Amino acid sequence: MSACTTCGACCASFRVDFSVFEHEEGGGCVPAGLALSLTDHTCRMRGTDHSPPRCAALYGRVGEKATCGIYEWRPSPCREFEEGSDTCTSARRRHGLEPLKGW
Repeated sequence: MSACTTCGACCASFRVDFSVFEHEEGGGCVPAGLALSLTDHTCRMRGTDHSPPRCAALYGRVGEKATCGIYEWRPSPCREFEEGSDTCTSARRRHGLEPLKGW
């Protein structure tokens, strides 16, 4: 199991906006109850615009045992997020976590 399916730091660090076509109501897979429509073209994962952000699909405790409740149906920004990237390291630091080893 990769750190991406257990860490959760990115899910509790960034705003997640995506196309309405990824939203269930637009023909996609992201469950309707977990996203808000922003414009005619954009949706946002609930909780990611809070301060501090925390995606409504995130379960568990960041850095210990965290998991995405919609991992198979997550939007493109989540799919494109790279484990071990500079952005990943930044998210991990926000939560007092060390960078991933080997990256």
